[in-house]
Amino acid sequence: MQFETLLYEVVDGVAIIRLNRPDRMNTLGGTMKPDLARAFFELARDDTSVRCVVLTGTGDRAFCAGADIKERAGGTAHPADYYVTQQRTHELFRGIEEFEKPVIAAINGVALGGGLELALCADIRLAARSARFGLPEIKLGVIPAAGGTQRLPRVVGPAIAKELIFTSELINADAAKDIRLVNRVIDDDKLMDAALTMARRIAAQPPLAVRFAKRSVNLGMQGSVDMGLQFECYGAAMVMDSEDRKEGMRAFVEKREPRFVGR
Repeated sequence: MQFETLLYEVVDGVAIIRLNRPDRMNTLGGTMKPDLARAFFELARDDTSVRCVVLTGTGDRAFCAGADIKERAGGTAHPADYYVTQQRTHELFRGIEEFEKPVIAAINGVALGGGLELALCADIRLAARSARFGLPEIKLGVIPAAGGTQRLPRVVGPAIAKELIFTSELINADAAKDIRLVNRVIDDDKLMDAALTMARRIAAQPPLAVRFAKRSVNLGMQGSVDMGLQFECYGAAMVMDSEDRKEGMRAFVEKREPRFVGR
């Protein structure tokens, strides 16, 4: 499948999705959103060889600089039309957040506005040392509306999130790590190697166990501990009779590398 705004390849069980509008700072314009939907929900989902996804940007200037302001500056949408359009963006980003295979964001430059909101949908965020982060929508007279007001507080806490949103401040990679917005900061020229190393390690794990573990964490963060524990029990029961659990136990006893098949 060819894309206008993405590059897609699969290497060692890892789908690499590159936002590919470097001349526009990989902004979410053109066909970027429908291309992302096809890449995740048609290609990566249906390919049983894919066990992890790495999402990154083309070039070294931007992971994604958010909305394409040049495309939007020429007109104003009716509030009702904007509401419907933004709901579709929420559905896309929520689908990426709940994607059944782990997603690693390799943030190779600025992640601003919708770009940071997209990165917040990933399970793990790795940042190049030169990366910059921010939700600058307020100074444009709007608010973060692709999940930023909801996901950022859940990651860094409401007070830090409000500070970043209200001030439109941009922060560097080290500051992002300090507030736990990113997992690790890595030298620019080693970012993709680090992301792929982590992704291959995840891809070597039993897919069903990874899937249910991800779902348990995500659901547990949305509700009470008791609700989360109930789903944890459910997930543990679902994998108990799987071929992968039996293989993992056999491989441990036989002191060999397991061969997981995702069943």
